[in-house]
Amino acid sequence: MALRLVRTLALAAACSWNVVAAAPGVTVQLPGLVVPPSEASNKQKVVDVFVTSWNAYKEYAYGHDDLTPVSMSFVDSYGGWGASIVDALDTSFLMGETSIFEEAVEWSTSVDYNISSNAQVSVFETTIRYIGAMLVAYQLSGEKYPELVSKSVEVANKLSLAFDGSSPIHWGYVDFNDSVPITGATSNIAEQGTLTMEWVTLSNLTGNQTYADLALGAVTHIISLAAPLPGLPAQGIDPATGDAVGAYITWGGGSDSYFEYLIKYARLSNTDDNIFADTWATAVDTSMKVLAETSTVGDWQYLADWDTGTIIHIGSHLECYSAGNWLLGGKLLKNETIVNFALKHNDACWNTYASTATGIGPEAFAYFSPDGNYTDTSPSSGDIAFYERNGFFIQPGSEYYYMRPEVLESNFYAWRITGDTKYLTRAAAALDAFEVYLAAPVAYAGIDDVDATDSAFIDDMQSFWFAEVLKYLYLTFDDPSNISLDEYVFNTEGHPFKAPAAKSSYGSGSLQHPTGSFKVNPGTLPQVSPVPRLPNFLNPGQ
Repeated sequence: MALRLVRTLALAAACSWNVVAAAPGVTVQLPGLVVPPSEASNKQKVVDVFVTSWNAYKEYAYGHDDLTPVSMSFVDSYGGWGASIVDALDTSFLMGETSIFEEAVEWSTSVDYNISSNAQVSVFETTIRYIGAMLVAYQLSGEKYPELVSKSVEVANKLSLAFDGSSPIHWGYVDFNDSVPITGATSNIAEQGTLTMEWVTLSNLTGNQTYADLALGAVTHIISLAAPLPGLPAQGIDPATGDAVGAYITWGGGSDSYFEYLIKYARLSNTDDNIFADTWATAVDTSMKVLAETSTVGDWQYLADWDTGTIIHIGSHLECYSAGNWLLGGKLLKNETIVNFALKHNDACWNTYASTATGIGPEAFAYFSPDGNYTDTSPSSGDIAFYERNGFFIQPGSEYYYMRPEVLESNFYAWRITGDTKYLTRAAAALDAFEVYLAAPVAYAGIDDVDATDSAFIDDMQSFWFAEVLKYLYLTFDDPSNISLDEYVFNTEGHPFKAPAAKSSYGSGSLQHPTGSFKVNPGTLPQVSPVPRLPNFLNPGQ
């Protein structure tokens, strides 16, 4: 415990947040970075996986949201507007798959987004997939297809009904067919804080400031709330009152992209309002002091969860995006303490891939730390043995891989920022593992157990397979001047927005401490990124 206290104090001292003046245009990406020619085959391999996935989707699920690659059918979870087509827009463009891109544009601009196949349409999921993809495709194509903006307006106008004036916080879902918000349920800060990049861009393109005002109003409201810990608001929030729900803190699902967009919006907008960058800096500073944990085996660097004073020694695939986000933010704030922490955390996230039988990481994991072993679960003897080998164990019930991008996303940032070729090696290893273990009857699918080489499949190929996983892999092996981190900012669905030239610095160098005492309000939190428990297609009799 004493050693941990010394380490924490030293880390806090190093993270003093004094911004040093620099020449105009802070640099994020390593200048002059070049991908070795030997990686060309991996780049082509990613394109091949994309085309294989697209062709299967087109044959069995075209016009629907997701392909079900085992049953060779489809599911509609995101409006029924062809989420995979829209989400694939910019990936196909960047890969030079022109015919697929033009086909996707034609589809995206012909859909009637006023009518939904779902009774409930998520404001968050629809924004990051549909609006994000269409606006980025418009930008990347040289503004060749203004209908993409028009259709984004169509979607946003319906989504704006979720802001019913009860508070600055919107309801999570809208009934598109009846044009009414679906009220009554609590929300979370990720749903609320992940509209700014898309809706402010839409305001800039249309001249209608309403979209920006709504999105920014929700974020600034969360920033203004008293929080359980400085810069770290509770995960839950009530749209009816605007008050926090519970006291749970995490960088994982339900909170993740709220934190992500604080620093990304600051960079994308180059706003002179330092509240966004300063709040992000406060969250990071507090996390280093309170949530930073190392494992007793392997000394892996993790970010714990927290609930009403209790440290919970767990992590997740979703939370592993934070390594890349901290790399970006650390560079923008010119704070190498953050960058170095992020690189170590990135290594810990990659270790969850490197330690399994398939070479693919699980949905959630746990570990023991010098300050405690509480993981909100009871590890079995097998879990403990796994931990003793690897410095983490897989959370019971979270053995699956749902084709998530976050570990490879952070690996992409680490490569672009450091130029260390070990990140290319890691990307290639993941790609090889995907080809072996995710190859379904058609296309690719998630798997139930990453530590079993004969795992059953999850019968769903989410649209973010196109938008994020394959894009981040492709850009890792592509010319680094393509979508440079100094010229583009990715939304949480992997869509790269064109950014203005960087400022010389971001944030004021001061931390944010909202006044008032935090009150724990009861309530039921929404399920985060639910995964349907589907039949075991590999062994139907089980």
